[in-house]
Order: sequence, then C-alpha cells, then structure tokens
Amino acid sequence: MEQVQVQKRYHVHYGPATGAAKLDLGELMRYKDLILLFVKRDFTVLYKQTILGPAWILINPLLSTAMYTVMFGVIAQLSTGGVPQVPFYLAGTAVWTFFSSCINKVSGTFTTNSNIFSKVYFPRLAMPISTMLSGLVNFLVQFVLFFFVLLFYVLRGQITPNWVAMPLLIPILLQVGLLGLGCGIIVSSVTTRYRDLMVVVTFGVQLWMYATPVVYPLSMIGNKTLRIIIMCNPMTAPLESFRAVFLGSGENSLLMWVISLAWTVVLLGVGLKLFGKVEKTFVDTV
Repeated sequence: MEQVQVQKRYHVHYGPATGAAKLDLGELMRYKDLILLFVKRDFTVLYKQTILGPAWILINPLLSTAMYTVMFGVIAQLSTGGVPQVPFYLAGTAVWTFFSSCINKVSGTFTTNSNIFSKVYFPRLAMPISTMLSGLVNFLVQFVLFFFVLLFYVLRGQITPNWVAMPLLIPILLQVGLLGLGCGIIVSSVTTRYRDLMVVVTFGVQLWMYATPVVYPLSMIGNKTLRIIIMCNPMTAPLESFRAVFLGSGENSLLMWVISLAWTVVLLGVGLKLFGKVEKTFVDTV
C-alpha cells in the first residue's frame, strides 16, 4: 500500500509541449555549445574548397556596392540624400544582406538538415538560431569594412555621424535578426510539404529589397501612398535608422519603429507556432 502511494506521489507525465512551453529558452541555453558548433560548421561548409575563403564576406558587399553605384548612382542618378554613394550603398548592402541571408538560409532548416534531425535529439530551434548567428558574424565582418570606409569620408568632412547614438546598433541588429528569423522559420515550416515555394521565396526576397530603401533614401519618395506603403515595410525603420546613426542622413521616426516591431512580433510568433507543429511530423513529409 505504501509503495502504491509513493508511486502516485512521484508520478511524472510526459507529453508534447503546449503554449509558451514550446519555446524553452532554458533548454536552448543548455545547448549553446551545440549552437556554436553549428555556426562553425556553416563557415566550414560555405568556404570549403574556395580559393579566397572567408574573403568573400568582404568581396560580395564591395561588388554589390560597385554595381549599385554604377547602376543607380551613375546611370539612374538616384539621390542618396546628400551622402556619398559608396558608404550609402555599402550601408544598405550590409544590413540587407544580413536580413536576406537569415530568410534564405533559415528557410531550408528542415530540408537541408533532415538527416541530422531524424537521428539525434536537440532543440530544433537551435538550427535556425545558429544560422541567424552565422549571418550576424558575416555582418560584423562587413561592418568593420564599412566603418573604415566611413572614417575615410568623415576625415574628408563629407559625413557627420551621430557618434552618441552608435550604441543603437545593438537593437537595430536584434530587430533585423529576429525579423529574418521569424520570416525564415515560417518559410521552413511551409516548404516541408511544398518544396517549390523555395523558388518563390528567393524571388520574393529580391522584390522585397526594391520595396525597401536599400538603394534609395526614404526622403526621395514624394508620392504619399507609396511612402506610406514603404513606411509599413518592417525593414524600413532599421535601415533608415542605421543610416541616420552612421551617415547622418535618414528618417528615424517612432511610428516606423512601432510598425516594424509589430510586424516582427507577429511574424516571429506565427513562425514559432508553425515550427512547433511541423517539427513533430516533418520526417514523414521531407
């Protein structure tokens, strides 16, 4: 009789996580070493058997900046808000590359890692988080390049950064990273059943760039309707704020940030919910 009572007292029920329990931050922290290993793996795989290796982290934004300078600065003669073209396009390229890489790489979480997921247990969110961190490391390397270019133009008296506001880089990066993570895990959850959506997403991200002030400033948009649409773009606030801080030219309003944060919370919440459902059955569909 006593044995039965002890068993009832220490009875533990195991079942699927529900509600907020699906996002177990404590468990993710316990697997932080694994997340860092995934980040290291991403770099090893990406630059393995390449001639220039990690130098491509700097070459890609330089080539993009050169192309934008010729196409949009010289040929199209788009305004850069009074900022020299090279730092203007380099700033937009660095921030947008961080965001787009989060979406494009996180969106393949289930399809590209199905072999690992089916053999060993670990928090599935560790994989997309490590992908986001890999993109963050790439951004920080590109930011060093951007900062040296910035100093060159500062010494020439062509740019006046807001030095006091530079710590705002941290919330800007956090906002961009979480937004990209939210969008990416939504796509990764849907593409477990519909692989052809990956093509649509890649094309959609490219279109999204032109709806974002990457190669043009928001101040250039005179049409009220178009301006409202672009302000509702969740990437407009971090991009314009980044330029306002480092280039001294850009719009930084509370309304744009409220819209951007609202989009981020909604997309990240929807993404986590879908991710929690799909991770239980994706092995059967991938």
